[in-house]
Amino acid sequence: MFVLSIIKDTIAILPANFGVPPAQALIAEINKKYANRVLHDVGLCICAFDLVEAGEGKVRYGDGCLWYKVKFRIVVFRPFASEVILAKVKSSDEDGIRLSVGFFDDIYVPLAYLPQPSAFDPNERAHFWLPDSEATTPHELLESATADRMYIDQGEVVRVRVEADEFYDDEPGPPKASEGVAVKREARRAPYSMICSIAEQGLGPVPWWKSAQPDGDAMDEE
Repeated sequence: MFVLSIIKDTIAILPANFGVPPAQALIAEINKKYANRVLHDVGLCICAFDLVEAGEGKVRYGDGCLWYKVKFRIVVFRPFASEVILAKVKSSDEDGIRLSVGFFDDIYVPLAYLPQPSAFDPNERAHFWLPDSEATTPHELLESATADRMYIDQGEVVRVRVEADEFYDDEPGPPKASEGVAVKREARRAPYSMICSIAEQGLGPVPWWKSAQPDGDAMDEE
């Protein structure tokens, strides 16, 4: 889930921080610049791990700062494909389920990766799975008895498998115009998102599979 990435950069130390040990001041500035920032094809930066190299500080004309060329390792959130992680259901709609791990909310389970047969209940605003059912269409599934449905409720902890991740570089710029008419800007997309699956045994809400786990006490007695 978390990896270390090596990054090179030039970091400035303000005159007010000249009394702080250089390594400590550099780590603070690196965290200020990179924490909670998405780097394209790298992932979501969490915090600096350590300094690998740091040159001598040099003063540039005009600002009075000490500029250091540094090489450092940073903790990055980027689960690999097929990794199984735990997340909470943030919301559900007709297109699928959105999940959160607390500090990152752009995790999605599209309809194709839900257990089948399943459907979206507009009254409960939640998807449900109907195991061992011969129903195939949403209309047939919504006519089933509520007691037979296994809902994936908001706030529930689910076990998911990472299928893919996607980076999107949303470069700022003026609105585009077509034949003199301003074109409406597209909805802002997340710079980093993940697609996950709960369509296999062992995946989905954790309570679904608790009864299938071996009894530890019984095993100890044997």
